[in-house]
Amino acid sequence: MTDDLTRIVEEDKPQKGVAVERLRAAWGRRKWLAVLVFAFPFAAAASVIFSLPTFYRSTAVVLVERQQVPEAFVQATVTSELETRLHTISQDILSRSRLEALITRFGLYPGLRKQDPTEEIVERMRKDIKLELKTTNTRGRPSATTAFALSYRGPDPLTVALVTNTLASFYIEENLKLRERQSTGTADFLTVQRGEARKRLDELEARVSEFRRRYLGELPQQMPANLATLEALHAQLRLNSDNQLRAGERRENLNAQLAEAASMPQLFGAQPGSAPGTQPIYETRAQRLGRLKLDLTTALANYTEAHPTVMRLRREIQALERATDEPAAKDAGSALPATPYTLRLKEALQSAEAEIKILKAEQQRLRTGIAAYQARVENSPRREQEFQEVSRDYDTTKQLYESLGKRQEAAQLAESMEQRQKGEQFRILEPAMPSQIPAAPNRLRLLVVSLVLSLGLAGGALVVAEMLDTSFHSANELRDFSIVPVLVSIPKIVTDADRQREQQRFRLVAGGAMLGLVLIAGASYFIGHGNEQLVQILAGGGS
Repeated sequence: MTDDLTRIVEEDKPQKGVAVERLRAAWGRRKWLAVLVFAFPFAAAASVIFSLPTFYRSTAVVLVERQQVPEAFVQATVTSELETRLHTISQDILSRSRLEALITRFGLYPGLRKQDPTEEIVERMRKDIKLELKTTNTRGRPSATTAFALSYRGPDPLTVALVTNTLASFYIEENLKLRERQSTGTADFLTVQRGEARKRLDELEARVSEFRRRYLGELPQQMPANLATLEALHAQLRLNSDNQLRAGERRENLNAQLAEAASMPQLFGAQPGSAPGTQPIYETRAQRLGRLKLDLTTALANYTEAHPTVMRLRREIQALERATDEPAAKDAGSALPATPYTLRLKEALQSAEAEIKILKAEQQRLRTGIAAYQARVENSPRREQEFQEVSRDYDTTKQLYESLGKRQEAAQLAESMEQRQKGEQFRILEPAMPSQIPAAPNRLRLLVVSLVLSLGLAGGALVVAEMLDTSFHSANELRDFSIVPVLVSIPKIVTDADRQREQQRFRLVAGGAMLGLVLIAGASYFIGHGNEQLVQILAGGGS
């Protein structure tokens, strides 16, 4: 009894390496299950991995050459960013029509064309084409794209290189076409805009010309000339008044001399009893009074009341108004005798009368001119406001027309530069070459991943099998499970017949397992052989 208790106490103590012993025991019981669970998926994965088609990738490097003409001389009309332009070109090259033409030209994706629609094949080719920008990072300056790498992936290295070089040539051609199209479009747009501005400017010019023609002489820019002309006319009017006064004085003197000759004809060469002249030479007082009043009005227009001429005319008018209205010639009693002296006086008097008439006519012309120019000067502010309203749109349109002209010339210069291929363009720096290094699938990585997953699957199967097994494999397990003491342990008795049955069963299981492996490997090979989509999936849709 004491020995049993001692053994029980020793068995209850924690023993080192129990877990290892249990793992070893479990491995001994489930090793073939683990081997089969490991072998089947790993064989299938290995068969698929080595039966997948191999893909190669070729890359062409395209250099971005900047504008060859300095921008200080010619400004390019294509101002979009290079990255944006590359994106636009890519959208055009990767369009369905362009890719379908490439697929037909090079016979790409022969297997997919038999079973998949065209849309999926085009989408597959888009994924196989890769564009990578190469930029320069200079401290303190923004990064600039100097080149880009264009690559394509496919099963045949030679075809892959040809397709890559063709795609690179597409980028070069599309860049030239895009730049030329944009520069031509800009020049045409500016030409149309300038033509419309020219029509608008012609209409406004006609309106301004009509305004100037209608109000000629009243325009604001003619204001200084009108003022100068008005001043000159006033000066001429003053001179005319002076001349009229002098002519009037001369006429008065001649009348006085004629009156004197009429009163004393013997003193001026007249013979007594000579026949008198036939023409009257004296005016009445009323005529003289009217003439003096007219002279006074003329003098007041140019002088003040204190001027000697005005004062003299007033005195003469007052003297005549006080006298009776008798014919002036009554004093003479009769016409003058025709003597040389009186004839000269008459001629001089007629000349003075004619000069006075001419001066009066000129005075009237000057007054009319002064009134006209005075009206022009007074209307100038209103005309200036109206002219500003009319010419405001004209000036704006004229500036726009001149600006469009300069821009059109610059656009035509840029268009010529693009047509001569002196602008920014692409050049193949490194053409694509047939690659001998597989780009996909990465078989080594796939094998390692398959190995790890198969091992994990085998270990998991072993653990699950142990957890599902409710039998006791040793006396210790039974003691741990039950409080009833184990009295005796009987080992398994294996006979020769049992060994033979075990061997037969092992051979059957091994044969079945080998057959299963072969079938799984064959099926996996059938699945993986030529399966480009599976390669695409395993490669993650990228390289």
